[in-house]
Amino acid sequence: MPGPLVVNDSVVIPDAELVWRFSRSSGPGGQGVNTTDSRVELSFDVAASTALPPHLKARALDRLGAGTITIAASEYRSQLRNREAAAHRLAQRLREAIAPPPKRRRPTKPSRATVERRIAAKKHRADLKRLRRDP
Repeated sequence: MPGPLVVNDSVVIPDAELVWRFSRSSGPGGQGVNTTDSRVELSFDVAASTALPPHLKARALDRLGAGTITIAASEYRSQLRNREAAAHRLAQRLREAIAPPPKRRRPTKPSRATVERRIAAKKHRADLKRLRRDP
């Protein structure tokens, strides 16, 4: 599990910039729950990172609102699986934070035929309801 965290094709976070912490996890685990440090916290300081280009770092800081991301994982009984889950969630969060903004929607008007079809459907519906009424 140790090694660089691959966010996407162009961004790879070196292991030296990731801070791992381990603690005892609550939940299932039988007798081992009191002895193994299976809960994982993964922290990454976006503001101090050298792995992100300046424009991506600015975008990530703007979207995340904080300089440090901390991910906690304790859903598995195994520390290794929790490490994998935390790394996967951090990579996903960073991918969303550095993604380019969506294209602006270009406002359009409905075509005349579309408007006419909509109004004809409304008239048809109104006629059906009118025919159901008692005279």
